[in-house]
Amino acid sequence: MGDFYKDLSEELKKLQAQAAYREFRTVENHSDEWVIVGGRRLLNLCSNNYLGVANHPLLKDASVSAIHRYGSGATSSRLIAGNYELYEEAERAIAQFKNTEGALLFNSGYAANIGIIPAVAGRGDLILSDKLNHASIIDGILLSRADYIRYGHCNLTNLEEHLKRAPYRRKIIITDSVFSMDGDLAPLPELVALKERYGAILMIDEAHGGGVFGVNGRGLAEHYGVSERIDIIMGTLGKAFGCVGAYVVGKKVLIDYLKNKARSLIFTTGLPPSAVASINAALSVVQDEGWRRESVLHKAALVRDRLQRAGFNILNSQSQIVPFIVGDNGKALEFSHSLLKEGILAPAIRHPTVPKRTARIRLSIMATHRLRDLEWALERIEYTGREMGITGGGMLS
Repeated sequence: MGDFYKDLSEELKKLQAQAAYREFRTVENHSDEWVIVGGRRLLNLCSNNYLGVANHPLLKDASVSAIHRYGSGATSSRLIAGNYELYEEAERAIAQFKNTEGALLFNSGYAANIGIIPAVAGRGDLILSDKLNHASIIDGILLSRADYIRYGHCNLTNLEEHLKRAPYRRKIIITDSVFSMDGDLAPLPELVALKERYGAILMIDEAHGGGVFGVNGRGLAEHYGVSERIDIIMGTLGKAFGCVGAYVVGKKVLIDYLKNKARSLIFTTGLPPSAVASINAALSVVQDEGWRRESVLHKAALVRDRLQRAGFNILNSQSQIVPFIVGDNGKALEFSHSLLKEGILAPAIRHPTVPKRTARIRLSIMATHRLRDLEWALERIEYTGREMGITGGGMLS
């Protein structure tokens, strides 16, 4: 047993030496544009609360009312006694919002992906996964025991090569819609065309696209007009929707199948009533307050333009997620610490979360950020970039 703890300690030392050691940071007012960390007021440039609705009074009132009426917990899995009426109301609302036959809630995006993927794929099947897909997709694939190929990031030629020579019972293409660390967009129309040409199934993860893209906020699939041609659409509710949980939508037969086969749904306690009530409220807010989508996309475009003109490498970001490459882990940590001293919360994203030598600062823009605050932050980022030998100048307009 002593060797076990010694091994753990040695592994932690290795992480520290590689500037890959991670620690929790206590954040007050965590969903606001300005937060308190260690007694200091910092501009929050790392939240996934893209539409700024996590503190919306409708969401909070719905949560509090649900606690008073239903209590604080679901008390069991949904297949036992945890399927209270709020669940069914929320799933009907999600299906209506996404314009699909059915919807099913999961406790998180991670739980959704490790439940859905092994349920629809197994031995004798092939999964084709974008190289930059989220870790939860990768873990779901490993649990499925299906054969697995990572195709080049958004590389349609590479994907088609694998589809052509794939003699499998079932071929499933899986991709993020908006990539969480690069901020770029999956070529959904082209992916739909390929899956139809080769008789494959297409599953997309709208975690970072839902609420932000599409005229109604339904996600990148709506933005491209291909929602009805995608077989499985999954998304999270803890980002732009400001609450918690995840969903999958599609044909009724898919939803009924997952109720019987998705282990991360079947073998876990349901979401608390307060969480499910907030989902219903969030769906209304996202649909009724379209100005939030317009605001976040407009401000993100300004930030992307400014950083590019200053000489930062923002990869191919086309969304509210705006990264810029710094280099190795140590340099990214140094950049992040410099920003912290200036009053900006923007943690370094390091290997193994991203490939080696692509450690970065990942900015995420909120609809409720003020332009003058973004202007101030960009000035500080440009200054730090010049001091560290990474960049140049510009102005928000």
